[in-house]
Amino acid sequence: MEQLRGPAASQVALLDAVACPEEEGFLKAVCPREEEEEEEEYRRPVTFTLGNEILGLGPETEFQTPDAEVYMHFLRSHCCYDAIPTSCKLVVFDVSLEIKKAFFALVANGVRAAPLWDSKTQSFVGMLTITDFINILHRYYRSPLVQIYEVEEHKIETWREVYLQGSLKPLVYISPSNSLFDAVYSLIKHKIHRLPVIEPVSGNVLHILTHKRILKFLHIFGSTIPKPRFLKKTVQELCIGTFRDLAVVAETAPVYTALEIFVDRRVSALPVINDAGQVVGLYSRFDVIHLAAQKTYNNLDISVREALRQRSVCLEGVLTCYPHEPMEDIIDRIAKEQVHRLVLVDENRYPRGIVSLSDILQALVLTPAGIDALNS
Repeated sequence: MEQLRGPAASQVALLDAVACPEEEGFLKAVCPREEEEEEEEYRRPVTFTLGNEILGLGPETEFQTPDAEVYMHFLRSHCCYDAIPTSCKLVVFDVSLEIKKAFFALVANGVRAAPLWDSKTQSFVGMLTITDFINILHRYYRSPLVQIYEVEEHKIETWREVYLQGSLKPLVYISPSNSLFDAVYSLIKHKIHRLPVIEPVSGNVLHILTHKRILKFLHIFGSTIPKPRFLKKTVQELCIGTFRDLAVVAETAPVYTALEIFVDRRVSALPVINDAGQVVGLYSRFDVIHLAAQKTYNNLDISVREALRQRSVCLEGVLTCYPHEPMEDIIDRIAKEQVHRLVLVDENRYPRGIVSLSDILQALVLTPAGIDALNS
């Protein structure tokens, strides 16, 4: 991978644009790493309700047995460099780039996020993601008859100044020599979906780690180690997922309503329900970026059902699971289909919960270590 020495010379920088990272293999090198201090965070018992059954989840459950720690130890023994693909596509934006061009570039290159380079400070200052596009549309949309000037004219740096209003947070990133356990903790703790891997000496971004990439690494190479016994239990028994106060959207609701829920509830996908309350689709944050691809973001009054019909490509669709299914089968399905979550439904396809990659990695990796990053 070529070094990134001042991307300000070109507002859009493409590094090794050979293939999408999720379609390529993993590097075989193993990084030596220093011993880390043990986390000393006590996990309080939590009670979940699923249907009429009350289920307790606490330190004394099967997540705390010795065999449950295999994935925790596995990811602690492998560094982030191990999960970087042999070939990948990386897009970098200068903060002086216009917002509209940036989102069109994300769509054109098939990526969901890009590191932001500030040529004034000669450093990476943040990430531009689909969440930014959603926040811009939610903040400035008025009606189909009024052009969204802020999308057409604003630069990335202008949006950051207006939206963040002086509360600029430092970029969350990780070193390639840090463990994949550290990466899982950072992703879940900071509630982010993209974690830049930055080489500390050169300051170059090597890769963007995701939950999906780490689970794929675990799924492929973790097959060589014994599986924890708790994977044979059902999702209902383990209570892995979100089961209460589930965010959904009606298929007849306007797209703008979905954006409001994304912003207010900070969720990444919404089960789409019909008039009977049954799950008929899934509208995710990634669907919103296709409004930019089709240049239809000026009309957010169309229904969610129509927006799903207009998708130029078939994306994740809606994949479901049932409360009685073993956790092992659910993980295999998510890994095979390369999706970010499954909608938990009952026999009548009424929504009962969401099982996401964050939920799974929390249970497989962090809970055995006594860390509850999801609720901290």
